[in-house]
Amino acid sequence: MPNPLITLTTDFGLSDHFVGVMKGVIAGIAPKARIIDICHHIAAYNVAEAAFVISEASPYFPKGTIHVVVVDPGVGSSRRPLLSEAGGHFFLAPDNGVLSMVFDAARHTVRVISNPRMMRREISRTFHGRDVFAPAAAHLAKGVKPPVFGKLIHDAIRIDVAANASIGGSSWRGSILKADGFGNLITSFPIAQFTGINTRPFEVRVGREKIHRLALNYAETELGEIFVIVGSSGHLEIATNQASAAERLGCSAGAPVELELY
Repeated sequence: MPNPLITLTTDFGLSDHFVGVMKGVIAGIAPKARIIDICHHIAAYNVAEAAFVISEASPYFPKGTIHVVVVDPGVGSSRRPLLSEAGGHFFLAPDNGVLSMVFDAARHTVRVISNPRMMRREISRTFHGRDVFAPAAAHLAKGVKPPVFGKLIHDAIRIDVAANASIGGSSWRGSILKADGFGNLITSFPIAQFTGINTRPFEVRVGREKIHRLALNYAETELGEIFVIVGSSGHLEIATNQASAAERLGCSAGAPVELELY
């Protein structure tokens, strides 16, 4: 890409200097790179939520985009920093399962970032976003080839982010993948696998709530009504008309949810 594109996804928030510092490191190495923020409000340490967010967002970027994902509760430990190629994109992230859904969706190669020339000279034990991932992304944007970063591996950590377990009959247990900014709770139930919800009575159980209403859009529901809707990700979402389902139910990413079809 003549003007390489780098995206950032972190749990750093925007009240501190961390995101700005990462951008500064990138600009110092690859000043022509464009930087786009995907999300910096991943719930702290929530690797599964970050895995969902990057898998949802990355396909909408042009081929060759470099995605930096730093949700890294194991920073400073022996966990490995990774550079992966998948679906025509590059991904730089810690080896903690955060790329699991990306790997599930496309053929991929994975390398360990081990070449010290691709990092800052001094490596903090607490800020690898600045010292490892940002400089590595910048060098990649400048045209350094992936083999220079380190050797191929075949044992990157994988986690079952959107696993749904049958609990008997027509009932399944899943989880909340993300609570979005409106308070909608995105579940691990993809409509493509649970089409029966369109034609059969159902019950979704989350927190202390039991929900039986499927809405086609928000406008057909009453103010404050809680319901299930198919979101833009293709997953079932739990929503409240002009209010926060997350606040009402006291739920966030990782909370259990059950679906039963009658």
